[in-house]
Amino acid sequence: FSCRFMCSQLPNQVLKSISIIDSPGILSGEKQRISRGYDFCQVLQWFAERVDRIILLFDAHKLDISDEFSEAIKSFRGQDDKIRVVLNKADQVDTQQLMRVYGALMWSLGKVIDTPEVLRVYIGSFWAHPLRNTENRRLFEAEAQDLFKDIQSLPQKAAVRKLNDLIKRARLAKVHAYIISYLKKEMPSVFGKENKKKELINRLPEIYIQLQREYHISPGDFPEVKKMQELLENCDFTKFHSLKPKLIEAVDNMLANKIASLMNLIRQEESNMPTEMVHGGAFDGTMAGPFGHGYGEGAKEGADEDEWVVAKDKPAYDEIFYTLSPINGKISGISAKKEMVTSKLPNSVLGKIWKLADCDGDGMLDDEEFALAKHLIKIKLDGYELPGTLPSHLVPPSHRKPFQTAE
Repeated sequence: FSCRFMCSQLPNQVLKSISIIDSPGILSGEKQRISRGYDFCQVLQWFAERVDRIILLFDAHKLDISDEFSEAIKSFRGQDDKIRVVLNKADQVDTQQLMRVYGALMWSLGKVIDTPEVLRVYIGSFWAHPLRNTENRRLFEAEAQDLFKDIQSLPQKAAVRKLNDLIKRARLAKVHAYIISYLKKEMPSVFGKENKKKELINRLPEIYIQLQREYHISPGDFPEVKKMQELLENCDFTKFHSLKPKLIEAVDNMLANKIASLMNLIRQEESNMPTEMVHGGAFDGTMAGPFGHGYGEGAKEGADEDEWVVAKDKPAYDEIFYTLSPINGKISGISAKKEMVTSKLPNSVLGKIWKLADCDGDGMLDDEEFALAKHLIKIKLDGYELPGTLPSHLVPPSHRKPFQTAE
């Protein structure tokens, strides 16, 4: 990988709405760090404060977090709400291995990212190569669509994110005021200033804890200790300002009252404006054509197929149908009920299935209607919801109305 940090500006709608951090490769070892000629983590931190989304990319078949990658992730401290994780090339492992990889990834990230919230992980195969293992195809498709929706919705939430950044900066400024005023108060008026300064810098972790308890501040609102110590080395503590309670009160009032008013104004503006979405690049064409329907599941399965989706299992359903003693090609409701209750579904659900399957409403089921009823039972047992009305692609072929031609 190149050791230079490269950045480009392109006339693309996607890049206008989302900023992307792309490192020139995470290196390991002190020698590689020195060869860069700049502080890589500091650069990442600068970008992280300005972007809308941070995506951490891992390969399922090569899962590791090097020392420098760990430091790079830690540089995103305070930006946890922007982070998303992509577990790429998941088709390289089978389902059982994928579960282990996912668990190992969450365990590893838990040691690096200190947040009580569970990170959103998108699992898939986000490259142009054919799937090596197709058993999780539907999962990959659903995850890809969720990731696309997350990125496409960024413009809608831009104002809220800016408001959140304002809140973070206000709380950080308030914490800085407490730290600076404490250091000012502890400094001697005449002799021993330098020694006291060194002592206070060394005691900074203890000072943090003391201020947290005294002012009931969350530890996450404090700046990083090591970085703060480095900055304080070049400061004259005697020139620091004392704490100004009125300014602190003004910040508290803003956070408690004015922020809520701003949030309401943002929501009102968003409701009156047209929905703004990311367009261009990979987002073009994702919702059109035969691939816009994904790999339909439940009642949506077979929506984009010419053949009736129930037909593939109909031979098995027919065997059951003819054991129920049909008369003139149909079975009575009583006979159908005896078979349907073996599913152990509630009567309320079976009643809905009957209503959907009895297409002609004659209180009896022919072989296609019975097969449809069994198909709907299977959908419910698989954990999917039943449709309110029967979709056109599930209507049995013999019950479909012919197209009306204009005279």
